Amino acid sequence: MKEVIATPVPASKRLAFMPEAFTPRVMIKAEGLVYHQAAMLSRTYQGGLWQFYTLSNGGYYLAPETDKRFPVQVTGNSYEGEVSADAFGVIVTLFVYGALVWIDNAPLREKYSDHYHQLRAFACQHPEANAILRAID
Repeated sequence: MKEVIATPVPASKRLAFMPEAFTPRVMIKAEGLVYHQAAMLSRTYQGGLWQFYTLSNGGYYLAPETDKRFPVQVTGNSYEGEVSADAFGVIVTLFVYGALVWIDNAPLREKYSDHYHQLRAFACQHPEANAILRAID
């Protein structure tokens, strides 16, 4: 399997990230879903800046811009663990794309499904792959 590389989005391109990752039509809803999902998954998440990443396979994700670790609890599968901010962002973004695949628009469903699988491919190579995959299982 070819290595998937994450590249931070430079400040000069941040405004284009959300429309690219989620489409202009859904980007505001997606941003709200990111913050909501983060709060649902970690009792210590209290907002803050997020870094945006593009993936070499065409995917995207967001992660809190912090060095702190996040306790994660997923009620749907009984996962409990602690992960880095980067892994937390991958988990959150996977949950958001997973929710968006139910949108009532076939082309957008396909786009979000593709982005989910692109990010999952990156997650499988992440140093915290085991925790990420257990959280999204």
